[in-house]
Amino acid sequence: MIRQFLELIFGQRLLDIILDSFWKILLPGLTVTIPLTAIAFSLAMVIAVAAALAQFARVPVVRQLCRFYIWVFRGTPLLVQLFVVFYGLPKVGITIAPFPAAVLVFSLNEGAYCAETVRAALEAVPSGQLEAGYCAGLSYLQTMRRIILPQAMRTAFPPLSNSLIAMVKDTSLAANITVVEMLRATEQINARVYEPLALYIEVGLVYLLFSTVLTWLQRLGEQRLGAYENREG
Repeated sequence: MIRQFLELIFGQRLLDIILDSFWKILLPGLTVTIPLTAIAFSLAMVIAVAAALAQFARVPVVRQLCRFYIWVFRGTPLLVQLFVVFYGLPKVGITIAPFPAAVLVFSLNEGAYCAETVRAALEAVPSGQLEAGYCAGLSYLQTMRRIILPQAMRTAFPPLSNSLIAMVKDTSLAANITVVEMLRATEQINARVYEPLALYIEVGLVYLLFSTVLTWLQRLGEQRLGAYENREG
């Protein structure tokens, strides 16, 4: 009954294409898009925390190096960065496979943006917290790890979650360096059947599905953090 209704709307040929292509689009999403996002964002968070802490500590040379890194990656397009790494580096003898190249670029790019988010969150923690750690006999690193950083990460959680959701969508740019993620898979299907409107709307809906799940997880995480803070208060 449902199929007959859908055939009236789309026509039998188009409906068959949509149903057949759905799994061919979803599978690369689960096996390439999600792993690419998870690996790159995890590495980005390591870079971001390290860069933010280096700036927060105000060590002159290290701070300037971090500012330069953030300036470069925030100031140039992500697509250009992908092209430089994948197509440009082989000219100087450095060849990186498509997936690792995408992971490298996405983690460096996202790390630059997240570093500013974490830095702002660190600076939002009252300065008295650092002094309290020293009074308790903790070293600088212990104070940062046990007192300052946990508070800062709670503040940074919402914007970092937004960055993660944005990265899921940005992974579509990896299609330009031949990574067979969802958009690339859609392009390959469209080359055979030529139904661009239906297929690109379909892949857009799959991205929307992934983003919706992450948005729901973000909301759940914020609720749990809010409950934790209320218990502390």
